[in-house]
Amino acid sequence: MITDHISHVSDTAFWVAHYRGAEMTRPEPLFRDPLAARLAGERGRRVAAQMPQPQMTRWVVTMRTLLIDAYIREAIAAGVDTIVNLGAGLDTRPWRLELPPTLRWVEVDYPHVIAFKQEQLQGEQPHCQLEQVALDLADVPARRVLLARLDAQAQKLLVLTEGVIVYLDVEAVAALADDLAALPHLVGWVTEYISPASIAARRRAGLEARMQNAPFRFKPADWHGFFAEHGFVARSMHYLADEAARVHRPAPLPWQARLLMKLLYRFASPERREGFRRAAGYAWLAPR
Repeated sequence: MITDHISHVSDTAFWVAHYRGAEMTRPEPLFRDPLAARLAGERGRRVAAQMPQPQMTRWVVTMRTLLIDAYIREAIAAGVDTIVNLGAGLDTRPWRLELPPTLRWVEVDYPHVIAFKQEQLQGEQPHCQLEQVALDLADVPARRVLLARLDAQAQKLLVLTEGVIVYLDVEAVAALADDLAALPHLVGWVTEYISPASIAARRRAGLEARMQNAPFRFKPADWHGFFAEHGFVARSMHYLADEAARVHRPAPLPWQARLLMKLLYRFASPERREGFRRAAGYAWLAPR
């Protein structure tokens, strides 16, 4: 049944795609994603309309899109020949980005998501060699078989999980990390970082109340320590706030929140200021 709210984690794909497509409506868009607008459709608009703080969500989606695009370009420049997007949702990078025709891009998601995407994008030609795999990532044995096959066929493998691990519990993320760390040809894993302060702000904004069917579950006390225990170290970290400053697109906070942030920043310690700047972003995790 199609609903106007988030009843399953896969519904978040329509929410994100809506805001990716909406970037084109700005006078000076930072990227153009017409296929995202097509995929999101009316359903994406309705889901977005049910959620609080739409302008802030739009900003987050835009910044994270830019950060991951940059990581993809960096990976290709470093000789990565295979990119595996786990929980790909309605991402359109194989069509949107200028990619080498020899690059192998593998999308993995729920069967109903893959089927919808294939139907909607029928006739559209990706810029790379695209493979779409219908698989529930919670099926651990099937996931391991898939990862082993893709790794064996790659020279340099990059895995992307965009907006995925936050919806998994700690045990599930640990199992996924262990699976990825065991891949001989893996050179990197690009995934999100969200600080405890950012999660608390999300709760205050009412997002958790609206997303009871797709709650954030991955909340380790020590994010870096968690991944270190499972074989990964952050080779690089890129934060939403830094990207916003680079492209001159500040977060659209209400004036009361902007005033409060200025006061807090003015009187905060250097460590606290760094905490504000590093509230959320994306990391390139490298296997030890």
